[in-house]
Amino acid sequence: MSKHNIVFIGMDTHKSFIEVAYIEDVRGVKPIHLGKNPSTKQSVIKLVRRFESKYPHATLHFVYEAGPCGYWIYRLITSIGHCCYVIAPSLIPKKPGDKIKTDKRDAMNLAKLLKSEDLTAIYVPEPEDEAVRDLSRARETAMKDLKDGKYQLNALLLRNNVTAKVKDNWSKQHLRWLTELILPHPAQQIVLQEYIQTITERMNRLKRLDNELEHHVKNWRYYPVVKAIQAMRGVRLLVATGVVAELGDLTRFDHPRKLMSYLGLVPSEHSSGGSRKLGSITKCGNSRARRLLVEGAHTYRFAANISKELQLRQEYLGKTIVADLNGKRM
Repeated sequence: MSKHNIVFIGMDTHKSFIEVAYIEDVRGVKPIHLGKNPSTKQSVIKLVRRFESKYPHATLHFVYEAGPCGYWIYRLITSIGHCCYVIAPSLIPKKPGDKIKTDKRDAMNLAKLLKSEDLTAIYVPEPEDEAVRDLSRARETAMKDLKDGKYQLNALLLRNNVTAKVKDNWSKQHLRWLTELILPHPAQQIVLQEYIQTITERMNRLKRLDNELEHHVKNWRYYPVVKAIQAMRGVRLLVATGVVAELGDLTRFDHPRKLMSYLGLVPSEHSSGGSRKLGSITKCGNSRARRLLVEGAHTYRFAANISKELQLRQEYLGKTIVADLNGKRM
């Protein structure tokens, strides 16, 4: 291996700037701190060109931690033609006695660990997959906001000893009853009207997101996968879309155990010597995908029942897919 054959560049990313350090692929060399770089596309491109001119015959490997800034740096650097890795902060090795943390140290540590092959890159979704995932998460957030608004209104009625006279909660008849309700004090009446308006707006918001999600999922490249796993009981469009959007390309898991490990559904273990102790599931990895799968799995507590809706979903799938998803071999 010739000198400067590979250069490892560590980047500690932030909203407004990127701390940069690099290390050459030479034994015994220490990482070099380059300084701060503005967190803009033009500045990142300029940074890459700077390393290209300094090391014209070397292979550049960039690395940074996953965070709120997303994957635009990864996509920009890879589009130029260089290698880039995104690392989960929880997978970065740390010394127990190291109590000093600065941006400079983080960038230098990333470059050094990448050189020693002590970092594991995470899966970066395609822009289209990330867009569908954002839409699915936005729909889930809208549902949570709607539930919170309903809880607040119910709490107001409970404090004032008001019992609903309509059995079908949150129907049009129930909302009309709420608008006709009069509380003892004018201030409480204002609160009631604001809650009703908030719930109405959030219901409309949820309906809009449902329509948009259904439209975009049908044009998604993973729609056949979303459609196929709906053959299972307890899994419909929302759960199927959420799981596939969170997991991405399932072919990256070459064994089911790796998928279960990614979802945190494998048991924890503490073994030493001749003893072996298994504990509860690790709950590592993607918590949203794990929660959606657990919600769908609750249906299997009951006796098997193929409803009319499930039967209609299975009619458009092959017999092999339906048999595999229901645990039956053809």
